[in-house]
Amino acid sequence: MRLRTLSLTDWRSYESVELSFDDGLTAILGENGEGKTNLIEAIAWLSGIGSFRGVTDDALVRSGAESAVLRAVIQTDDGREQLVEAEIPRVGRNRVQVNRQRVSRLSDLLTVFQVSVFSPDDLTLVKGGPGERRAWLDQALVSHNPRLTALRTEVDRILKQRNALLRGVHGRLDADAELTLEVWDTKLVDAGETLRDARLTLLEQLQPHLSRAYQEVSQQRDNAVAQYQCSWSGSLADALHDSRGLDLRRGLTTVGPHRDEVFLTISENPARTHASQGEQRSLALALRLAVDSVVRETGLISPVLLLDDVFSELDPGRAAALVDALPNTQRFLTTAAGLPPGTEPARVLTVANGQISATSQQTAGERGDG
Repeated sequence: MRLRTLSLTDWRSYESVELSFDDGLTAILGENGEGKTNLIEAIAWLSGIGSFRGVTDDALVRSGAESAVLRAVIQTDDGREQLVEAEIPRVGRNRVQVNRQRVSRLSDLLTVFQVSVFSPDDLTLVKGGPGERRAWLDQALVSHNPRLTALRTEVDRILKQRNALLRGVHGRLDADAELTLEVWDTKLVDAGETLRDARLTLLEQLQPHLSRAYQEVSQQRDNAVAQYQCSWSGSLADALHDSRGLDLRRGLTTVGPHRDEVFLTISENPARTHASQGEQRSLALALRLAVDSVVRETGLISPVLLLDDVFSELDPGRAAALVDALPNTQRFLTTAAGLPPGTEPARVLTVANGQISATSQQTAGERGDG
């Protein structure tokens, strides 16, 4: 798929922007704080994932404006064009349309347009807690199969209800509360084991791509492995039964897919504690590349790649290796440090003072210093 046009009104730092894009690589250059990330954040938002910076939608509206408006024309792999439009009010609900037809949920856009986002914050996938890696894997699940959005939402809903019940009984179950808890346990077993199995299956598919991507980006022969660690053994039903006393005392669910871990190693050593900063950065990039590769393998969709300021954290060799490892598809990258030597963008945009201008490919190459 390809992003053909993008229109922004009162989005972040932009009052009004109209852009068209080519195939291949678009490099977005500019000093820090000029709005480079704001531009690709808009592209990501239109894919249904929201802000990859983790901010609420009201923060996306330009200061002084009542709402932000986004429009994009997406060309699918079979050549069809789809118009995606969104209005994000500072107060109230978003209004999103595809081909003038209202969509009820932002996540519905995943079936229309998909992106793979690479950012400096990806280092938390390696250095952060288990929740960061579960979120990465669940996002990969949804990208691989958007229908699994409903499963992930259902697990969250069940856990919320079960935890509310556990907190409400204050450690003591009467007959009615025990019956209700049994209902939520049954639901959690069904949805939780299904989610666990889907995660395991996807992680097996990701592993060869992860190993290859890590070696390409790191320029080392070390093997990177992502291993799923379940928070229970045997059946989830038995685990919930055995942990009921602890759950009642703590007022929360202590076993389930929300407590599972993705354990990352490099050459059999824990990456979180034993890898260097460069190795951790390479592994984080490899995790994103692996997901992108598996999604492309399905043949259903080819995501657009968004790389936000990833070169500033890489040495020249790893930066060039990352560019070489990217699939030959539409790519957008932002950088304040210049492009790695040998990078040949199809188009270069320069952002300064809230304005976007096109520059020549030659100029971009002259800037590049890795």
